[in-house]
Amino acid sequence: MAVKSMGNLDLRGLFVGLSTVDFAYLVEALPGRNEKASARSQQISAGGPAANAAVAFSFLGGNSVLVTAVGHHPLGDVIRNDLNHCAVSLRDIASEHKEAPPVSSIFITRKSGERTVVSANANAFPTLEWRVDPKWFDGASTLLVDGHYMPLCVAAAKQARSRAIPVLLDGGSWKAGMHDLIANVDMVICSSDFRPPGCRNESDLFEFLSAKGITSAAITRGAEAIRYTHNGVNGELPIQRVRVVDTLGAGDILHGAFCYWACQPEHGFLDSLEFAARIATFSCLYFGTRAWMEVFPGTQAIMRELPDMHERTGGPAVAS
Repeated sequence: MAVKSMGNLDLRGLFVGLSTVDFAYLVEALPGRNEKASARSQQISAGGPAANAAVAFSFLGGNSVLVTAVGHHPLGDVIRNDLNHCAVSLRDIASEHKEAPPVSSIFITRKSGERTVVSANANAFPTLEWRVDPKWFDGASTLLVDGHYMPLCVAAAKQARSRAIPVLLDGGSWKAGMHDLIANVDMVICSSDFRPPGCRNESDLFEFLSAKGITSAAITRGAEAIRYTHNGVNGELPIQRVRVVDTLGAGDILHGAFCYWACQPEHGFLDSLEFAARIATFSCLYFGTRAWMEVFPGTQAIMRELPDMHERTGGPAVAS
């Protein structure tokens, strides 16, 4: 897997949160009760928000360190081998555990690119003892936390902020302990499913985050425009419409690409959001979370235009 962009290994991203073993299947339709379905294609890889973001950051040319729980069950080798192949350095907080790591079963419907996921997530490791290693943060340009293994994410965010390292929250859904985490992050990019208690809509969410001192936030909404607030200005970032093959991991890839672009001084929040959305959209043209890397045209080409998308894919639909 060659990096085709103009990489900068001086950029070091630290990613803290979930990694899983992903079994992804491309199917014509989801099976009904007591039915079986044959997959047109399959992918087995490491997955999870923090892991996929770390892979994207590394692929684009940065130096990724992932702090997560893998353990030494044989299934953990799937995660370790894939991360090694993707040049992501692993810090395993479950290295003494024999339990199987979290496993996700994912079905992608061929015609729509929509995915259905069943996963154990962080519940696979009910009790973990860990400590934050200050060496994780040496030279870090940015920190991403995803809220899985919440006490670890909170401790990492506090440590990063004490060192003036920008902290981004990948907000997939509201989780117990999220109030403490939000108090220690600088930026939030979340899905439309992210709803703090009492927030009925996206405007409420932006007001909630603003009250917490977060002035840069965005909400990804699939094929719809990304809504953002930045330094008191609200707006929308359009998503280029393409014919989707697979949306799996697109949000994770968006977060990793955002981190890569944003930790370069010449790029601001909105520039980084646009770059990340383009990378995530491109990833949706291919099955799984890795195939897009094999044909990636480079960051300059992506920023000019998503190459031949309308001609090659024939029409509408999704992104981040």
